[in-house]
Amino acid sequence: MDDDEWEDVDNIPLHLRPPVGSKHLTIIDVTGVHFVLVRPCQCLNAESYPLQLFRAKLCPSTFDKPSTAFTFSVLDDFLRDNVECGTSGMNYYSKLHRVTSNVFPHLVVDRYRELLRVARQWRLLKLLKWSGFQDNMNPSKDGDLVIFCAACPQPGINVGPTANLDESWKYTRAVVMDGNFKAEHMHERRPDDQVWLMDGRGFMVRNPPYQAYLKATPHITEKSSCNNHKAISQASASRGKLNSTGVGAMACVWHGCFYPHSIVDFQKGERQLNMDYSLTHALSYNMTGIENVLCFYDINCAYMKNLRRHIESSDLLHLPPSLRITAGIGMWHVHGHKKECYTRYSPLFIKGAGWVDGEIIETLWSTLNIVSASTRGMTSPHRQELLDFQMNNSNFMKMIRMGRSHMFIADSLSRKLKTAQASVVLACDAFERFNKAITPEQQRNWGRQEETALLRRVHDPSVMDVFEIQLKKGKRDYLRRTRDLNVHGVHHGAASWITHGLAIEEAEIILNIYRKDNGPNPSELKRLTIARRAEKLSADRSRFIVDGRIYLRVDDEFEWSDESDGRTDLTLGQDTLDDEDAVSNDGYSDSSLVEVFGRASSNDPTSPYLPLPSKFGSTYCKAKKLHRLAQMELELRMGQANDALHGLRLALADKAVIFRGVVRPATNYSMRTCTWQMIHSIDTSVKQCAAIYRQCRLAMISLGADSDILDRYQELQKSHLSATAAAFTQGAHDHCDSHLPWFWTMDIPKDTDSKSWLSEFYRIHWLRAKAAKDHWEEENELVTSEFVWVVNFFQYRAKRWNKIYMAKKLAGNRGAACYAARQQAVYDRLAEQAELIWQGMNPDDNPFHHGM
Repeated sequence: MDDDEWEDVDNIPLHLRPPVGSKHLTIIDVTGVHFVLVRPCQCLNAESYPLQLFRAKLCPSTFDKPSTAFTFSVLDDFLRDNVECGTSGMNYYSKLHRVTSNVFPHLVVDRYRELLRVARQWRLLKLLKWSGFQDNMNPSKDGDLVIFCAACPQPGINVGPTANLDESWKYTRAVVMDGNFKAEHMHERRPDDQVWLMDGRGFMVRNPPYQAYLKATPHITEKSSCNNHKAISQASASRGKLNSTGVGAMACVWHGCFYPHSIVDFQKGERQLNMDYSLTHALSYNMTGIENVLCFYDINCAYMKNLRRHIESSDLLHLPPSLRITAGIGMWHVHGHKKECYTRYSPLFIKGAGWVDGEIIETLWSTLNIVSASTRGMTSPHRQELLDFQMNNSNFMKMIRMGRSHMFIADSLSRKLKTAQASVVLACDAFERFNKAITPEQQRNWGRQEETALLRRVHDPSVMDVFEIQLKKGKRDYLRRTRDLNVHGVHHGAASWITHGLAIEEAEIILNIYRKDNGPNPSELKRLTIARRAEKLSADRSRFIVDGRIYLRVDDEFEWSDESDGRTDLTLGQDTLDDEDAVSNDGYSDSSLVEVFGRASSNDPTSPYLPLPSKFGSTYCKAKKLHRLAQMELELRMGQANDALHGLRLALADKAVIFRGVVRPATNYSMRTCTWQMIHSIDTSVKQCAAIYRQCRLAMISLGADSDILDRYQELQKSHLSATAAAFTQGAHDHCDSHLPWFWTMDIPKDTDSKSWLSEFYRIHWLRAKAAKDHWEEENELVTSEFVWVVNFFQYRAKRWNKIYMAKKLAGNRGAACYAARQQAVYDRLAEQAELIWQGMNPDDNPFHHGM
């Protein structure tokens, strides 16, 4: 065959060339673009040509002499690609070009505009179908084509008429607000030539009323009393090329579902007038009877000050006067505010918030931004429909798998409930341990402060400052107070003799730490200091050993040397802070008097082998009838441990105060150097107290202390020795659910008497422990109620679809009736599965008998 015969006359392959002289239909399918000869039915009672195409699962591009049709499968595939992958219409049709002809994609007939038009109609049809409006004859309502959260209280849907909505904190509507500046929109070429298919029936507000509100409401520039937040400072920033700089959205704070008919466009920055319109419409959606609202916003410290005034001055906004709005700021954003905002707006201190961080809306932008880029150049109606469809898909996925991607909503609630139940036990134990350690007067006073603040916070958030420590008082007390440890000389009597030995032991530990801190090559002055203190220890040790011969009834035949050459080989307590296992228990064993006295009388004046009963062990003391002496040492060891832990608490609290009140505000090098010297001095005290306590605990074990004593005097870990700055550094998110180590609750009255300001430290931690306990109890009760609301929501949807099924069945519309029956079965199954999951966790409790 010649080349001339092989080539087409017009250089277009045959399968890409439309038929000539015949009535054909261009059909776009997932397999490509096809030209098909179509002959419609022309009987007298035949349906119209477009309806015939619909019954063939073809969607015509126009209803007047259609020449192009899209298969249902290609439209569904495009919507899936757009929702999951963000595929734009142009990219999708380019893919169809490739599918049709990978060699000549540019020769494929162009139906891109038809795809965009039909895809808009297809989205509307899908939403009408999913919402039960098959005939679309019902009057439209705001947000009636989309779904909301199944686990949030909605009177008349998942909350029964007998519920006490006003008195129970559980029926609080929780909302989080934020702006997304990725969803930009360009100026339109023909703004008057637009067709709105579902204006206001999705998540975005109706356009004409919103535009009228923007024209009637001036923007008032406000100055923030907090930090320089961009949401405030750039609220009036204008971008000439953009019709919309982004969107403002509302979502439920517990589950992350967008609020229907509440999404607004930004014309400039994140102005308050935009967010006011969004909030008022969100709080009018299924809110009948609900009087309590919990609102989270990044800049609530400034936003809530003017909210009521703006709403009262506008004829286009409305909020019930009885609505109580509690303002909060998410845990991540509140750290960018002034320190006062933490206690005033942190969710940790908001009654009824449960265990929530208030930042869930930040996780929703990644889903919405999948399609945001492709909406930048669309018309306003097309952009609105695409964003509505994307947000509805997000809410639907939240409904069926709230939480992890592979989990059903009830599975997610089950996991949350198990976490809450376990955390309630831990939080209650921590609080009760703390509560028992304080005096009844402190309990009453601190509890009264908390109750008063929580009642008045809605009208005056500054009352929450009682949860913040008063640093000035603590700083002055610290600068006035100094500690001077005096070691007394030789004492008389058995108790005095043991006390003398414990003092020698403490002095040895302090000397060891001093030597380690000065390194292997100390200065001459420090070497003289070490030698002088070692010489004194050697003399004290010698006198102690001589006295011990009397109390331990050592035979005169045993001889030892009480002389020393002054040399030291310090091993005990050198790594008390760096290595919590450094305190060795080699000196505590069932050794004989001969062995202990032999080691104690060696030339090493700091040898751990002082002839105390703890060096022999409980078994040896009983055999030699030294058990009374051992019991006396055990009592003194407990007192020594109490003093060590008391000093440790004071040192750690001092360190926290110095960090907050002196180190961080230091403005020059000289001040920082001076304050860090104070910190190093406190660190030395911490090392000494920790080493002394560990030595005491080893001795108590050797003396046969019972389990009750060892449970009280627990092992001291390295992590326990960090400065507990949670009460002073309220911007630390890591401390939101932490507890003080065990030794902080041993002797609170003694600590508060030693330092008057330390009661502030304990008051803050008591309030935080109680807040954590209360919030976990709220979380437990709230998730239990959410189980009921979810089941009620599914039952409500099932009954609604049952009514549609009966109506379509009576009308003879078998297709719509079958679809309604299938939807009813889906929601019945969801409700049944949720009940089964609950009964698996609580076999004796069935709270679902009062469902809708």
